[in-house]
Amino acid sequence: MGAGLVFQYVVIAVAVLLSAWAVLAAQAPALARALRLRIAVPLVRGTRPAWVRALGRRIAPPSSEAGRCGSCGRCGPK
Repeated sequence: MGAGLVFQYVVIAVAVLLSAWAVLAAQAPALARALRLRIAVPLVRGTRPAWVRALGRRIAPPSSEAGRCGSCGRCGPK
């Protein structure tokens, strides 16, 4: 098998995975959020290198309080 054919298979596999993720996020957003958390939590541990922690922060879903003004909790009851 040539290198070009392997590259083609890799590109197709990535496209299929991204499409499957988009469908999952649209059809089951709670499951997609849970999966993102399960993937991100081990990556953001303090013992990991900085680039792995940065990747984990990018993978992690936004916090549920991200839409609040500053998320300090002084705006009123939650």
